[in-house]
Amino acid sequence: MDKIIKLESVDLYNSLYGLETLHPLVTVADLRKATKTLNHVQLDYGLYAVFLKLYKSCDIKYGRKSYDYQDGTIVCFAPGQSIYTRNLNDDISQPVLGLLFHPDLIRGTALGKSIKNYTFFSYAVSEALHISEQERATIIDCFKNIGIELEHGIDKHSKSLISMNIDLLLSYCMRFYERQFITREGENRDSLTKFEELLNDYFDSELPAQEGLPSVKYFADKICLSPNYFGDMVKKETGKTPQEHIQEKVIELAKEQISGTDETVSRIAYSLGFQYPQHLCRLFKKRVGCTPNEYRQREYNRI
Repeated sequence: MDKIIKLESVDLYNSLYGLETLHPLVTVADLRKATKTLNHVQLDYGLYAVFLKLYKSCDIKYGRKSYDYQDGTIVCFAPGQSIYTRNLNDDISQPVLGLLFHPDLIRGTALGKSIKNYTFFSYAVSEALHISEQERATIIDCFKNIGIELEHGIDKHSKSLISMNIDLLLSYCMRFYERQFITREGENRDSLTKFEELLNDYFDSELPAQEGLPSVKYFADKICLSPNYFGDMVKKETGKTPQEHIQEKVIELAKEQISGTDETVSRIAYSLGFQYPQHLCRLFKKRVGCTPNEYRQREYNRI
């Protein structure tokens, strides 16, 4: 059985690779300088981590799938995620630069409040960040600046300065991810087409009555993307979130049934997957501007 390590401290990570710890809550790890190595091991992360792969020397699995972890890619992990690693050679050192930091480091800082906005921390395994040479140089500079601050020693300014530099690094990653959405437009379009097909298939089946309204995760899983990456992609391509697309579909179907049948609003709500009819009424009024019964009367008067 492969070894499982609960990675809950920066010092533990550094000790696993034989690296020095300069700060108890954050480290810039250059695995080219590692004196120890890990192989066939599962890491249960209690830290945030950003890794830059200089060239491929190991495989990473996130869940049951393989990360697209090629030359010049970035992968990001968050507390609560489990990663499996397998080295492709016997070298102790690895061509990897990494930033790891404990959630306590950013607690009470601006980054602590905005960290949830960096949705790439939970992206699907097939969606590592592929960067250009120029972008890689920018990321390496960010690592260097954080490393310089760590070597300065801890004082009353350390927490805020380190947090600001990490925030800058993550902002660049966000910019590069958004660029990736554009350069992978063809693949994204294919995913959007699949999303539309899945949405139609779901509501053409008995699933709404049996399972309720579909979640964003349901469609993301079908397309083999994480909910966050899927959400960002759909928003970038269409200007609307997946949840908004689902709601639009529900309202469209509700309108058809309200104006084209004599079914009660309650039966229509249940058939569309609502647990309570009032939830449909609330959503309908929010998006259409009137209640389902008012809409039915209005459509009846037009006949």
